[in-house]
Parts: sequence; structure tokens; C-alpha cells
Amino acid sequence: MRLFAFSLLSALSLPLVNAATADQWRGRSIYQIIVDRYALPEGADPTACNPAQQSFCGGTWNTIRDNLDYIQNAGFTAVWISPVNQNYEGPRSAYGDPYHGYWIADATKLNSRFGTADDLKALSAELHRRDMYLMVDIVVNNVMATTITPDYSKFMFKDPSMYHPYCPIDWGNTTSEQDCWLGDTKVPLPDLDTTNPTVIQQYGDWIADLVTEYSIDGLRIDAANPIAMYQGPQALDSVLNFPLYAALLGAFQIPGPADITTLVNVFEESKKKFADVTLLGNFLENQDVPRWHNLTVDPQSMYNAMTFTFMSSGIPIVYYGQEQYFSGNADPMNREPLWPSKYAQTDAYKLITTLNKFRNFLVNTTDWATQEAQILTAGPQGLAIMKGPVISIVTNIGSPPQNGTHISANTPYASSSALTNVITCQQWAVGANGKIDAQYTLGGVPNILIPSDMLHGSGLCGEQLKTVADNGGKAAALSSGHRLSFPSASASVSLLLGFLFCLLASST
Repeated sequence: MRLFAFSLLSALSLPLVNAATADQWRGRSIYQIIVDRYALPEGADPTACNPAQQSFCGGTWNTIRDNLDYIQNAGFTAVWISPVNQNYEGPRSAYGDPYHGYWIADATKLNSRFGTADDLKALSAELHRRDMYLMVDIVVNNVMATTITPDYSKFMFKDPSMYHPYCPIDWGNTTSEQDCWLGDTKVPLPDLDTTNPTVIQQYGDWIADLVTEYSIDGLRIDAANPIAMYQGPQALDSVLNFPLYAALLGAFQIPGPADITTLVNVFEESKKKFADVTLLGNFLENQDVPRWHNLTVDPQSMYNAMTFTFMSSGIPIVYYGQEQYFSGNADPMNREPLWPSKYAQTDAYKLITTLNKFRNFLVNTTDWATQEAQILTAGPQGLAIMKGPVISIVTNIGSPPQNGTHISANTPYASSSALTNVITCQQWAVGANGKIDAQYTLGGVPNILIPSDMLHGSGLCGEQLKTVADNGGKAAALSSGHRLSFPSASASVSLLLGFLFCLLASST
């Protein structure tokens, strides 16, 4: 929860790094991974990882590379991995081992636990060969120590004057929140003075080297929850949409308040507050919140909320294991190993595959990604949104059949127009005055409708898949020669560097 007193982006001058534009990232869908927990090397014990122990379990960059089919086959076009930089190396801390990668020591070095420089380059190269992007977490606010009087020579910034003096944070006091240390006296996180010109310059050089050396396409900046002011031409291209996450939880959690009204309000207010809602990162889970399945007992609640994150404005992000119904509560239990699932093609995995396939088709053949979603109707039991030609109807009633329950919406389509539900491939006919009606005699399933003749070439519902150039893909990025667009050095912007990502590109 840290407010920085300078614009990090102003400091990062990378004139030699070609960049995929925000528009090219806009069409991507992202699978988020904790490196240590995604896949094991051959011969490792698959039963030895207990998240409660907060220990290393054996995942590496190579094991991710060896198991990319699982991600690509689900239709994802980008992978976001936990930090790659050197972490604390020493006796086990009071809170376990730095398996997660966020306890930074010397950021100029790689984390040897996860592999070598060649291993990370090989992962990046394999992703790019598959026309997928690589996003990497970076930690810039602090380092990790086991005492409030650490040996600063172990860190990237070795002079104690580059850090704020130790003080515990007094939450609610702005100065304290800016300058004091996260963590506690057992595992304190020494706070960098990010107003220091040397810190600014060295961070700029480090980021330039990291992005160029490993052909990284995007960075997610770790530290705090974002707000709308940190997206825009003088800030970051994108932030994670925490307001939407909270609203989706309130609307679809079972049992829960079934608060569709707040979801509608957040949806509409976001259009006014954010610079570009089509670039926001939409999510239901990450490493800092409880698993969705921990909070709701009904799988249809996740299917409907997930459909909203894919078919509304924004970039969908799925945290590894969400598709396997993982149910861990807060840290560390929401950082389970993936391999006990045997990478099964669950119903959730299959739904994600359909959502990605449909979204990728729309992104690659139309301007769908740049269009904002609109609400057609909303009520206590759900809502219908329209984005481009697509109508998505989501409900919070859950799995049990409910005769007599329905959601009706007026559409711009003429009476008797033929629509197809891309989830079930059932045909729908538009009723009188352009009305459609979703019935729930089979339970509260999501519905995604598009004019049937617009599915040609999609590979869905019996249609042949037409190969097209990726409007938001790597080829476009490589041919564009765009440079990173950062605010000028004179810009006065205070960044809340939290669950954010700035969109960089590979220089390859």
C-alpha cells in the first residue's frame, strides 16, 4: 500500500527498446503463475508440497517452458510470472522461504532457485515462438531483511542513505505510509527512498537491461492497490481492476449479498474515472486474495463472474489453479502447487478455452477489443451486457434449476434474427421488438450470444477455423518499431506502484 513520490515511468528512458503498444496488449489474455508452484521437474516428488509450510516446492522457468501446452491449449496469449530477481538467501525466516519471489535482495541478479539466464531466455523465446507474450513481476519499493539493521551491501542499492530510516507504518498517516517500512521486525522490508536521483537513474538502467536481455513484453509493478488516477498518458497503460473484483464478488458470491446494483455502479463509474477501461486487468483471483472457490460454494458463480471478466471491457487474467477450482484461503494457502490437479481439463478449463477462443477470434477479426461494453439490462438476479455484436447474460442464481426465473433484455437486433450461444452452440431467435429472454430451467448458466452468421471462421459451433493475422500479436509488434511512451522527466506524477503493469515489449 505504498505511495511513491516520483513517477517511475518518468525515470525509465528506454529509447532502444521496441514496444508492443497498449493496443496490442489490449487483445491478449493472461495466465498468471507463481514459478515455484506451476510444474515440477521430471522425477520430483509430486506429494511433497504443502503450501502451509511456505517452502520451496521445485518449480522453475524450465518446468514452465516444458508445460506451456496446458496454457496455450486453453487459448491464453500471454503468461505473467512471479519475480525473476535474486531473493533473500539465508536461514529460513520467521515466515518461511522466499518461494514466491517477492523478497528481493539484489535485483540486478537472477534468482538461481528458478534457473539460469539461459533458462529464462529459453522460456521467453518459446513463448514468442508460440506468439505469446511474457509479463514479469518486478518489486521496486523495498528489499527484504531479517533485522531492522540489515547489511545493505547485499542489495542492489548498497548505501544506507538510499533507504528511509526504519519506522513501522502508522496506517492513515500519509507521510508514514510513504516513508516507513512494510513487514514487521521479524521480516522487515527496508523502504527505498525513491526520490533519490541515484535510485531513479539506476532503476531506469536496470529495467532497460532486464527488458532487453530477456525479451520481456510487459512488467507488473508490485506493491499496492491501484486507483484510477494511475492510468493514463502521464502514468501507466493499465492497472488491475480491483474495484471490479470487489463488485463481482459482491454480485456473484454464493452465499452472498447478490449485489448487482453495486456492480452496475462500479461498471458505469469506471468509464468516467479510468482513462481506458478496455486496458484494465480483469481478474477473480491472485496471490493476495482468497481463491474464488474458497468464498463461494457454487461453481456457476465462478462461471458467470468469469464470463463477465472475459466478455466485458478489459484484459482477462486467470490465476493458475482457478481453472482447477483451487480453494485456498489467504496467503500462503492460495499459493497451492498446480501439479496435484494433473492439469485436468475440468469444466472450468473447458469454459476458459471457449471464452479465449471466442475472444481471440473477435480480437483478430474485428475492433472488438477497443469497444466498451454497455449494460442492456440489470436486476437482482443478473445483468446483460453488449460489447460490439456480442450479448452476454450472467446471473447469480446458482446451479439449481429455477423455473420461472428469467432475464430479458432489449437488443438492437430485428425480430427473428438468428443468434448462437457460443457456450452451448444452441440457436436463439430474437423475439418481438428485438427482445431476448434467458430462461434458467437448467440452472444459472452464463449465455454468450452473437449473430449466427458472424461465427464464420471462428472454429466454434461447427464452423471452420480461419487463420488470420493477429491484430494484437507479436508480428504486429515487431514490424511497428514503436518506442515506449513514457511521460517527460518533468512530469510531476505520484505513482501508487501496486497491482499495476506497464506494457513493454520484446526487443527481439
